Amino acid sequence: MSQGPRSGLAAVSSALLAMSRHLEVRDVLKTIVASARELLDAQYAALGVPDDHGGFAQFVVDGVSDAQWKAIGPLPRQHGILAAMLREAKPERLADVRKDPRFEGWPSAHPDMSDFLGLPIRDGDEVIGALFLANKNCPKPEGSCGFTEEDEELLSILAQHAAIALTNARLYERSRELTIAEERSRLAHELHDAVSQKLFSLRLTAQAAAALVDRDPSRAKGELHQVAVLAAEAADELRAAVVELRPAALDEDGLVATLRTHIQVLDRAHAARVTFAGRGVRALPATQEEAVLRVAQEALHNALRHSGAEHVDVTLDRRGGGAVLRVTDDGGGFDPQGIRRAGRHLGLVSMRDRASGVGGALTVESAPGKGATIELEVPGG
Repeated sequence: MSQGPRSGLAAVSSALLAMSRHLEVRDVLKTIVASARELLDAQYAALGVPDDHGGFAQFVVDGVSDAQWKAIGPLPRQHGILAAMLREAKPERLADVRKDPRFEGWPSAHPDMSDFLGLPIRDGDEVIGALFLANKNCPKPEGSCGFTEEDEELLSILAQHAAIALTNARLYERSRELTIAEERSRLAHELHDAVSQKLFSLRLTAQAAAALVDRDPSRAKGELHQVAVLAAEAADELRAAVVELRPAALDEDGLVATLRTHIQVLDRAHAARVTFAGRGVRALPATQEEAVLRVAQEALHNALRHSGAEHVDVTLDRRGGGAVLRVTDDGGGFDPQGIRRAGRHLGLVSMRDRASGVGGALTVESAPGKGATIELEVPGG
């Protein structure tokens, strides 16, 4: 991930800007680690976020291949140098970490490390992570540390801003979780009040009809008619509750503007370049617009979180009285049939359901190493 040493204010500024582009915790951690490794020109970098049980809730590395990381095994525990950094909350700069009395060894597949620089990441008095580097890429006499006091100062600046970025990312994710939880709670309450009573009445009426079928067919027919009425009312209540979940931005700004804004936010928040073009699309019925938005969001989530794409292009074009959404990425791709056989869906089932629910059609084109294109066509009103 790192491209070589960089120094000076421009390098620090670049690292800090990279951290500020991300909103999700995992992306922030990966960016901090990559920025630290590049800034100080180290062979390895890692960042651990401690849990409350002597281990790490998250542990991110840079400079170690996926195959190496898999061979190393489970996440490390809080012991040795890592425990000291978390407990004592002070920097550690060592000529050879293997000779430190606190060193307790590595798994057999762990890369060999010598000189070491580590810093705690603090939010006020709380240590929220440990950032460390190993094997600085420079000539160093036997028994000396390649990392300098200047390196320590640079990493300290990075750690301070990492604390801000990590705290902001946690707040963002917590805010999103609360919003979702509040919406689910509100919807559950409304469904309970508005729908469950009708369903209960429907059940009782159906039971009454069943009891009357043999001895009073005429009354049974009347009860069955009431079942149909109650079922229709329950369906209307459900439909009304779902309509209330329609994103407010669609009503206020329309589909094209809502998509453009959403994609601009994603472009700022992710390393991948995300672009949007809307051409000649007229206003669509509310259900079609929401289906297009939801499919776009799901396809973008897959491309940005799972594919490793560098570019994701979204287009929305007019086709007859309807529209065609196309989300294309240059990521790792996948085998659509293999995904289905493995019981994994990447949201494809949900996207197909949304498409069919509005009379549309969804097509998926992808292959390993070939990127992916998700296309949704919806009719007009």
